[in-house]
Amino acid sequence: MKITIDAMGGDHAPKAQVLGAMKAVEAFSDVEISLVGNEAEINQHLTKHGRIKVVHTEDKILSTDEPVRAVRRKKSASMVLAAQQVADGEADACISSGNTGALMAAGLFVVGRIDGIERPALAPTLPTIDGKGFVLLDVGANSDAKPEHLLQFAIMGSVYAQKVRGIDRPRVGLLNIGTEEKKGNELTKHAFSLLQQSSEITFIGNVEARDLLNGPADVVVTDGFTGNMVLKTLEGTAMSVFTMLKTALTSNLKSKLAAAMVKPELKVIKNQMDYSEYGGAGLFGLRAPVIKAHGSSDANAIYNAIRQTRDMVGHDVIPTIAKTIEKQQ
Repeated sequence: MKITIDAMGGDHAPKAQVLGAMKAVEAFSDVEISLVGNEAEINQHLTKHGRIKVVHTEDKILSTDEPVRAVRRKKSASMVLAAQQVADGEADACISSGNTGALMAAGLFVVGRIDGIERPALAPTLPTIDGKGFVLLDVGANSDAKPEHLLQFAIMGSVYAQKVRGIDRPRVGLLNIGTEEKKGNELTKHAFSLLQQSSEITFIGNVEARDLLNGPADVVVTDGFTGNMVLKTLEGTAMSVFTMLKTALTSNLKSKLAAAMVKPELKVIKNQMDYSEYGGAGLFGLRAPVIKAHGSSDANAIYNAIRQTRDMVGHDVIPTIAKTIEKQQ
């Protein structure tokens, strides 16, 4: 299995990508990795390994670049070359921590969509209190969506949850402002009907944002505008809570002593709420797995993204999505 990585995307590139790749090839004997980027910078961190190769380029897409223009003009950028390897059949999947919009553009224009998929969806797995997590899609690939798109999102998320996360009959929920069937706007009302009629998913009805971390569903679907706000609200709330805890537990000697006693438990909670432990956000609906790792990914997050990608390829997620979409039509 061959996975290509944009080694120059993200806050900690290329060190995080190199260290994550080395950890992955040690853990998975069936994985070969191509690191695409500046060879001199990559080699500063790379211990030679037979299943890691470097594809040199000095060009890269910056976080400030306009996504579509950058993908079209910077043909030799590390992200574009990584996607091109997938399109050319030289790799089974690609990963990047770089510019999200550019990766979505590269996925669409270079890798291409599955036949029948109208819109791809960006789908991270987010943590829940019980530690099982849930797939949320879309979180930003499409600001606007039609009911038919939400049905396709539900099918793609359900296939992923079943194949990669090992859930036999994933529960699919529709994000809404209430649990009642008639709640919501025209989009959610029409989507509710389509989801309810589909034989390809196990639809459980509407779910509210306040309940997401309690795990009411294994897959939650919404439009990209709403999903992106939910994602960033959850991320920002988690960061704020831990900041407040740190302030409270270091305010005086007594609290510092208490903090020392509960530090292991707090670390467990922090890791449990870290969605990078589940891997990156999959760009579902493309002809091959394309994974968007968080921009601040460290080596462990890159390793988890590789593990996730390996699972997607090994469990035939893309072919299964294609067959299910064809059947739904």
